[in-house]
Amino acid sequence: MIRSALTCLCLVIAALTAQAQTIAITGGKVVTNTDNGIIEDATVIITNGKITSVGTGTAPDGATIVDATGQWVTPGLFAPFSTVGLVEIGAEDATNDTRAGGSALQISLQAADEFNPDATAVDVTRIEGITRVALALTASSGMLGGYGAIADTSGDFNSVSKDKAFLYAALGERGASLSGGSRAAAWAWLEAAFDDARHPLRYANHGEGDVLSRREAARLAPVLNGEIPLMISVHRASDLLKVIELKQEEPDLDIILIGAEEGWRVADELAASGIPVIINPMENLPASFEMLGATMENAARLGEAGVTIAFADPGEASHNSRLIAQLAGIAVANGLDWDTAFAAISSTPAMIYGRKDLGTLSNGATADVVIWDGDPLELMSSPVAVYIDGQPQDMTSRQTRLRDRYLNVSDMPDDERVAYK
Repeated sequence: MIRSALTCLCLVIAALTAQAQTIAITGGKVVTNTDNGIIEDATVIITNGKITSVGTGTAPDGATIVDATGQWVTPGLFAPFSTVGLVEIGAEDATNDTRAGGSALQISLQAADEFNPDATAVDVTRIEGITRVALALTASSGMLGGYGAIADTSGDFNSVSKDKAFLYAALGERGASLSGGSRAAAWAWLEAAFDDARHPLRYANHGEGDVLSRREAARLAPVLNGEIPLMISVHRASDLLKVIELKQEEPDLDIILIGAEEGWRVADELAASGIPVIINPMENLPASFEMLGATMENAARLGEAGVTIAFADPGEASHNSRLIAQLAGIAVANGLDWDTAFAAISSTPAMIYGRKDLGTLSNGATADVVIWDGDPLELMSSPVAVYIDGQPQDMTSRQTRLRDRYLNVSDMPDDERVAYK
């Protein structure tokens, strides 16, 4: 009994000691993502998973020192649209949980119920400096695709921090195809869905609304109240203006736009609306009739107009969310300033999803930190260390282990080398 008590006491003391550990990252070029800008030869102090100091001071006594001399230190990156952990093999339906076309329930679906922290893409994403992801479902049977979630990339089973972060909706060509065949049908369906969610009493007499079941309508109600953002996928300039008009008619809606390839054509209107936009800075080809105005200067033009922008590639969201730093670099190469581009993959997504504790290196911020061997927006730069909630992360993946295994075939055992050849 006494031995058990002493063992428990030791475990508690060890846990408290580990929790109170202080880490000092010294000598780095620190990107604060605040008004303090970039600080040369700075020290970042992490205690209990939080940033407690950023500046040119010395490390406190007893701190674990991490020497970042000659390296860059930044907040962890935040992928604002991703299906990491929802897809293992895109072409294999059994491992693809991003859509459920055969289900009568769509709004009720939650990405948090499907996220697999053991998916191989999670490790691959983390070691590229992405510490947080917004997990999204796609519309497959109706315009509304279900609730997205926010998760970290630690690979832990408690990775999901918010299970209802936004509701996904498809408008434009995709929305038209899912609601009857035209944009007019899509807007009429959306209006009817809003009406169903606002008048639940009708279900007492008829059992269902015009387009939504009682359960689906109840799930939509928090979006109409502005409690949960509505992410709308839309591309054409005229459709963007319709969304701005919707915001004016429904001021409680918290709208996030994704796509917006022709956003530059209505940049002033978007800026005035205050609606944030998630774009892919690499889009420069007319992949569809609603993207004829796509240009790689979209990010720069939107940024110059004052639009709040974040970066993602929805078409490659399962295994290539890891490349968002490259997207930001491409935006810089096409006219966007560096600070706005880096914010578009860190502090701006955090702000969009209401996580003001993420995306900056400042006192009190959650200690998602990445140390890079160079400018993070340069193609050849790579992370050398990643911290999530102040905890150092494993920097290996299935791919790095395969690389290391076969890097030098001559060092392999004879039986393995023969099999490999």
